[in-house]
Amino acid sequence: MKRLAIFGSTGSIGTTTLRVVDENPDKFCVTTLVAGKNIDKLIEQIIKYNPKHVYITSYLNAVILEEKFPNVDVYYGEDGLRAISQLDDSDIAVSALVGISGLEPTYNMIKHTKNVALANKEVLVTGGSFIMNLAKEYNTNLLTVDSEHSAIMQCLNGESNNKIDKILLTASGGPFFDKEITDNITVSQALNHPTWKMGPKVTIDSSTMMNKGFEVIEARWLFDTLPENIEVVVHRQSLVHSMVQFKDGTIMANIGPKDMQIPIAYALNYPNRLPNNLEKLDLFAIRQLVFEKPDLDKFRCLKSAFDAIKAGHSAQVVLNAANEVAVEEFLKGKIKYTDIPKYIENALDSHNVRNLSSVEEILDLDSEVKGKLYKKR
Repeated sequence: MKRLAIFGSTGSIGTTTLRVVDENPDKFCVTTLVAGKNIDKLIEQIIKYNPKHVYITSYLNAVILEEKFPNVDVYYGEDGLRAISQLDDSDIAVSALVGISGLEPTYNMIKHTKNVALANKEVLVTGGSFIMNLAKEYNTNLLTVDSEHSAIMQCLNGESNNKIDKILLTASGGPFFDKEITDNITVSQALNHPTWKMGPKVTIDSSTMMNKGFEVIEARWLFDTLPENIEVVVHRQSLVHSMVQFKDGTIMANIGPKDMQIPIAYALNYPNRLPNNLEKLDLFAIRQLVFEKPDLDKFRCLKSAFDAIKAGHSAQVVLNAANEVAVEEFLKGKIKYTDIPKYIENALDSHNVRNLSSVEEILDLDSEVKGKLYKKR
């Protein structure tokens, strides 16, 4: 039985991971649950899964948990997150914390857990080769939970990287692919994703296609592929999760239901598949699959991601930091939707690219960029 540590247990990835546990009680048990502020959902999870260790951000909430669950180790705050991510009593750790806050915990997981299921794009966007080299050094399997990267991983199963001509990374296109992007776009409109149910930050990133830009960077590092060999293909049906084109002209595609349970289960039980209760696809009902090209002049965040890859590692950190600030400001109603790409472009234009060789240097640059942007506000 595999022991799971779930970082981000109350979010969409975490709750779907626990759905996999529910369907496979003979294969998985939960040792660690890490949440943010949602104490009510965390309490439900503790009662149901009986973990050894739990984390919540607030000290006051931690006191509540300690009183309610005296036999559970409760962690809180920055030091608590650092400590719980260094535990070594799990077989696989799921990294699903949002944003750059997941970087240091994932760094620790790689050093203390032999299998890390990565759902946090920002870890590789900001960590890049530094994280990949760390995984090699500690002989840790870094398995992807993203549906697109899981699809690529499955297409490459049994194939060597030197046979790849191109990675075809599919995108849903978000809510505005066939609509005009204007200053009048509201938060509720941007959060109305046509296909996937995700948290607000990821949903906004999907609407600007920054999410796809992050996935391009992630694919570059996960599959050791040059950015010019990664092409974004808009597929609004979200049935083809991604494809690989090989040098002989063959295109191998991963097609399946629109449910994150499949890539999560594949990562948890890699390289073996798990059965599930999802409705299977009916190809006769689908009849046709449609693919379209993204407009980089319209989706400037996606273009900025390609620019950041070419510029260098620190530019990718700047890209992520500026995007986090811009999305937060938009969600709070402080800036217009069309200001999001402007924030990012201005931050990249004013940055002098430099080498980064530690988590501390990455986090320092992140704080520096965010500090400048908040100061401008």
